[in-house]
Amino acid sequence: MTELRFRNATLRDVDAIVELVHSAYRGDASRAGWTTEADLLDGQRTDGDDVRSCIERPGSLILLAIDGTTREPVACAHLAQQDGSGYFGMFSVRPTLQNAGVGKQLLARAERLAFNHWRLPALRMTVIDVRDELIAFYERRGYRRTGILKPFPYGDERFGLPRRDDLRFEVLEKAAPLGTHA
Repeated sequence: MTELRFRNATLRDVDAIVELVHSAYRGDASRAGWTTEADLLDGQRTDGDDVRSCIERPGSLILLAIDGTTREPVACAHLAQQDGSGYFGMFSVRPTLQNAGVGKQLLARAERLAFNHWRLPALRMTVIDVRDELIAFYERRGYRRTGILKPFPYGDERFGLPRRDDLRFEVLEKAAPLGTHA
């Protein structure tokens, strides 16, 4: 892996982002990495309309990690100002680059943006609560389980086709380091 560069996504990146997100979470290609949801969900993880909305909405962006050699996106994350805090989601790393430090770098970049630039007091995300390994990844990076559970949107194919009937989301949160927020 060469040096990573970071930039905000533009509308020209929509198709590449949809493909990247799908490759990280759905289908056989996702099994090359450890973040796959292929045993939990079929169908789509996102679509072009959702990605466009994230890019165009005020107080919202998709941050890309770009391979310095190929100039292709290898990771992405949605970051938004929401309810007085930050929201972090759509975090995707090309499966063959998972465990190579790409995700850690992108997460750190997103946190700096939320805490130092936007001056938000906390960053929140939702994770499917049966994803113990993924939740542990975030806990090692300072996120805590809030105990707030949200129902999985069964019947809404925009979020995938569940293979289980016990899915729900848990809210994880990380407070801004002291001295970095208003």
